[in-house]
Amino acid sequence: MSASEYTTAPGPAPAGNHRLAGNMGTADVAFTVLAFNAPLSVVVGFVPVIIGAGNQLGAPVTYLAAGALLLLFAVGFTTMSRHLPNPGAFYAYITAGLGREVGLGSAFIALFSYIFVLVGGYAFGGLALNSLVHDVLHGPDIPWWTWVLVLQSIAGVLGYFKIDLSAKVLTLLMCGELLIVAIWDAVVLFDGGPEGRTITSFSSSSIFSGSVGLAILFGITCFSGFEATAIFREEVRDPERTIPRATYIAIAAMAGMYALAAYVLITGYGPSAVVEATAADPTGSVTASFQTYVGTVAVDAVTILLCTSIFAANLATHNVTARYLYSLSVDKVFPSQIGAVHGKHGSPHRASLLTSAISVVFLLGLALAQVSATSLYATLVGIGGYALIVLLLLTSVAVVPYFLRRRPEGVQLNIWKMVLAPFIAAGGFAVALYLATDNITLLTGQSQTVSNIVLAIAYGMFVLGFVVALVLRRRRPATYARIGRQDI
Repeated sequence: MSASEYTTAPGPAPAGNHRLAGNMGTADVAFTVLAFNAPLSVVVGFVPVIIGAGNQLGAPVTYLAAGALLLLFAVGFTTMSRHLPNPGAFYAYITAGLGREVGLGSAFIALFSYIFVLVGGYAFGGLALNSLVHDVLHGPDIPWWTWVLVLQSIAGVLGYFKIDLSAKVLTLLMCGELLIVAIWDAVVLFDGGPEGRTITSFSSSSIFSGSVGLAILFGITCFSGFEATAIFREEVRDPERTIPRATYIAIAAMAGMYALAAYVLITGYGPSAVVEATAADPTGSVTASFQTYVGTVAVDAVTILLCTSIFAANLATHNVTARYLYSLSVDKVFPSQIGAVHGKHGSPHRASLLTSAISVVFLLGLALAQVSATSLYATLVGIGGYALIVLLLLTSVAVVPYFLRRRPEGVQLNIWKMVLAPFIAAGGFAVALYLATDNITLLTGQSQTVSNIVLAIAYGMFVLGFVVALVLRRRRPATYARIGRQDI
């Protein structure tokens, strides 16, 4: 059945119709991934942490190294996307390479991760909006969860409609973020800072200074969300070309942007002062640099754009989460009614509504329990980043057996793309996972006990998915065969 047959019928399509519709191009997909990543939030919130608590003056190289590792991963990831036309990204690819049990376990941990990131992002958005209204605009001091409900409502409405609408909104918001960061970059580099432009960051003593492991860990988590290029497979033009291009563009853009921002922050303060400044006040050090070099108007613009950046990330995360629910419903692991496609918009409207409902209930429960929004954001996004590393490792491992054992007929084995690049990437992610586990308290911002509980829940979701697959294999073999859409 063609995509047009889903988009011409009036009203929602029957639950049995399972093809999304859209007309996203390379730029639309790349901007959606960048929006998921919230680049302004990374520049303000993560870059100074890597300088102050990570490998200090070597932070620019950390981002370049993390980007290189992810580009290696993308070699196998995009090669697989050309030969495995299943939506679902990590879920579909891990299933194809490592089996349905591991695939469904990965899908459960991915869904868990995205819901945590979504709820944590909403909490952050509520705090940022309240700060903007109360501290900058001198408006009323409204509880953070009230603003969260506003953000959820807007994201839910946009998520209900065709993905092209969300893509346009995300592109518009992203342009504002990129512009203000580019202005800051240009002014600082032109000025040269108090100690002049320097290559100190690229010396071996700087690259390996401080806590290299922590820097790598946070550096990788700053690239989250690029798998969305494959999640939107059914909604893009010419996916065989669009997905690889968008993936490489997104990773390269993030690596370049964050490495440059780190170098600019170091230049703006001077190598002798920047580590102390960023360690004492990570976020404040960046806004102070904007104040010094671009002025008060720029600081106000950053405050506003930080709110739009967080919302853009929330919208992108909402759309990705909805499509995971959609894929699992199409595969009949979840009730098939959730996987219905809207007849007019070609969107997973029911999965989108369910995503909104889950996030509202989750956040209201936390608000009633009077959980600190700041602590909530750090913990949920931290564990989401940890789960991302697990998924990156499993996907890298899955590429090799897929092409060695299940390579589509007529496809020639390319040792670099199908074996060496994913193998090297898997080694890098294995190291990153070890570092993440060893530094879990720093990643979540919680005690060792709380961090261990959260880790147990994350791995428990994987075990739950694995067990569900075993039960399906015995009791519902037709559904088991559909896991990862392997029978389609």
